[in-house]
Amino acid sequence: MERGKRIVEEWLRWLEAGDTSPGTVVLRRSQLIRLAARVPLLDADEDDLVAWLATVGWSTETRRSARAAVRGFYRWAHRAGYIDSDPSLWLRPIRPASPRPRPIPEPALAEALLRADRERTLMLLLGAYAGLRRAEIARVHGTDVEGPTLVVRGKGRRVRRVPIHVRLEPHLTHLEGWAFPSPRRPGFPVGETYIRDRLGEVLPEPWTPHSLRHRFATQAYRVGRDLVAVQMLLGHARIETTRLYVAIEDETLADTVRAVA
Repeated sequence: MERGKRIVEEWLRWLEAGDTSPGTVVLRRSQLIRLAARVPLLDADEDDLVAWLATVGWSTETRRSARAAVRGFYRWAHRAGYIDSDPSLWLRPIRPASPRPRPIPEPALAEALLRADRERTLMLLLGAYAGLRRAEIARVHGTDVEGPTLVVRGKGRRVRRVPIHVRLEPHLTHLEGWAFPSPRRPGFPVGETYIRDRLGEVLPEPWTPHSLRHRFATQAYRVGRDLVAVQMLLGHARIETTRLYVAIEDETLADTVRAVA
């Protein structure tokens, strides 16, 4: 087990040397820890990996990410000479899901805001009026506020600039330090799990923190009809991803058809 842990850490350092984002490194470590709890990593065969990837209750994207983790680790371990063959070589590709946009309805958002204290109100507004992810909400700092703009450091170390909505101005204009400082680690922000749990206490079912981001995308597209602008505001690398966040109402489709000459 100790040898397996040492080799995992070596692989993670290799990822870091290739400029893999810190968030991805943390995710890959946790994925391999979960796999190692089921089977010794260096003894795993294809059947073990298939059984793990078939875990009941996983979403398609969770399964895709787990497959990417084992493919990356075992391909590297084979090249490095730690294993004689790559047990992940013939794992079937997993097609991405095609989820429908799920923006939180305005009455549900209003209900959450009524339930929220000051801390959770800011979390809600950062999701619904700035389109931030949970991890991005957790890391908001006073130095990120540059006049009318919020500098957001997102996935893959991508930095974007989001104009501050009028509903966010009172909460951000005089912000000093972390918006959500960790109660356990002085000088550090909370983690995204804290954001998820705190928002889960006020969001009515079945709505999630990510539905706030879908709401922002949908509203932003509705007022400007500019998908590229929405992509930039959300920090997506591919516009195809942005399209999955934007809900188009039936009335909008009807208006488009009526406008056809």
